[in-house]
Amino acid sequence: MEEAYLNEFTSYLTAEKGLSKNTIISYKSDLKHYFKYLKKIKKRLNSIQHQDITEFLWQKKTDGLKPRSLCRMIETLRQFHKFLNAEGYVSQDPSADVVLPRVPVKLPNLLTQDEVEHLLNAISGEKERDIRNRAMIELIYATGLRVSELVGLKLQNLNLDLGFVRIIGKGNKERLVPLGKIAKKYLQKYLEIRNKRKKIIDNSALFLSKLGRSLSRIEFWRQLKNYSKKANISKRITPHTLRHSFASHMLAHGADLRFVQEMLGHSSISTTQIYTHVNKERLKELHKKYHPRG
Repeated sequence: MEEAYLNEFTSYLTAEKGLSKNTIISYKSDLKHYFKYLKKIKKRLNSIQHQDITEFLWQKKTDGLKPRSLCRMIETLRQFHKFLNAEGYVSQDPSADVVLPRVPVKLPNLLTQDEVEHLLNAISGEKERDIRNRAMIELIYATGLRVSELVGLKLQNLNLDLGFVRIIGKGNKERLVPLGKIAKKYLQKYLEIRNKRKKIIDNSALFLSKLGRSLSRIEFWRQLKNYSKKANISKRITPHTLRHSFASHMLAHGADLRFVQEMLGHSSISTTQIYTHVNKERLKELHKKYHPRG
């Protein structure tokens, strides 16, 4: 019976909530742990009480589940029980009064503007790979794209004449993001080479691998790490580091928070607000470093 409810719930998350595939996989994983616990205590979904849920969560916390994962687990249970109650499968929602714990804000890893310049300048050479990689890194820093959005870009979604790229983000939400003149310059240079290629297997993909297929996230990450070493950047860099750096640098130069939210494709402005914390922390670091009484 739980499996049938799980299938209906995941269909609901896909069709009505528009959640991404990875988010739904996480929800399913959480619920399978929950079902295993219910089997252990010999309880069915229609007899669950608030105390059963809190005891399950306490057990997960005792087992070492991290605060962020615990918050997601709580949200999964709340959404699931709310769904069961709304559909009439159960008469009450035992998760309604479960409170989310406060999670300390974890500030993202960033590059300074100088470090971004060093990284970009490390991408030299006139080979197709170098020109493609420079275009990709310029683009992700200019737009704040997720790496999945970057490597999944379709040729038809790039409009260099208007200077925009059309992104299909999480939950199939669409947004238009301006490119900026420098990213546009390197994209034009890459497209001139790409259009002369004889071997193209996936003609719809904007960024192509050596074999003519869409470039993978892993390959892009590998290239990025190589360039960071070449630029003598000691920080651990991922594609998401460039997305974080984009947002922080935009706000530092006076961009409106709502505008940055739209560019990043965040559904909630609270997600974007973490970058205001980043800039405050940066200011404190600079004050401590340069002020005589810092």
